[in-house]
Amino acid sequence: MSEISLGISIEEYQSLSTAERYLIEYINRNIETIPTLSIVKLSELANVSTATIVRTMKKIGYEGFTSFKQTLKNNIADESKYEFIEQVDQEIKQAILKNEAEVTNTIKMLKTGLIEDAIQKIMSVDKLYLFARGFSEMIASEMAVKFQLLEKNAEMHNDPNIIRSISKRITPKELVLFVSLNGFTEELVEACKNLKISNVSTITITANVDSPLAELSEMVLVGYKSPHSYFPEYEVRSRLPLQVISRILLDAYAIRRRSEL
Repeated sequence: MSEISLGISIEEYQSLSTAERYLIEYINRNIETIPTLSIVKLSELANVSTATIVRTMKKIGYEGFTSFKQTLKNNIADESKYEFIEQVDQEIKQAILKNEAEVTNTIKMLKTGLIEDAIQKIMSVDKLYLFARGFSEMIASEMAVKFQLLEKNAEMHNDPNIIRSISKRITPKELVLFVSLNGFTEELVEACKNLKISNVSTITITANVDSPLAELSEMVLVGYKSPHSYFPEYEVRSRLPLQVISRILLDAYAIRRRSEL
């Protein structure tokens, strides 16, 4: 019996009845599945009454089974946050931590004031255009659909010739949002130059603040791009930072739009 895992002293354990001790031992043997069980299911599996469960929980310092489960969930989460990583190959472990770094560092880099400015700008214009190329197209396409669901007049373009052409016709009452990992895509940079000449506001979601696209844009939301790539021969680096930014921007836009209605 491992009383310590549940925070029960030897004295407390010895004060329990036979049925209560049996329940504690059952919980210890099945500690990982306990948080998923209801009190009724635990009663069936452990072959004890729900009254015994409630009584036992109170004796070991909890209001009931639900409060015990919540504490157990928190403890398991704290203790096993990275436990599974220790069981995998070193290179796979690095891949897992690389993705974690991209998410956490991107969130740290985002400025709430800039997010708010971008939201207000999007809300104020008559129409929103989204331009993207390559793998970034999927992110821009999803954003366009979600903006449309939020009743924003939005359309996405990925054809280089159409991007160049449309960028010359967009008015200052409209807005263009670029999604580009590196910010060097030729047609996107050219489009941004055209928009700047026409005094059209632009927002760029990127992972490269030192790119031509970032320098030309009115507002830039920058994410963290890991220096490591598992596809070094191809330009297929992770777009995870861009996905994180787009998700935050969309969620914040939905919240702000709801508050303004």
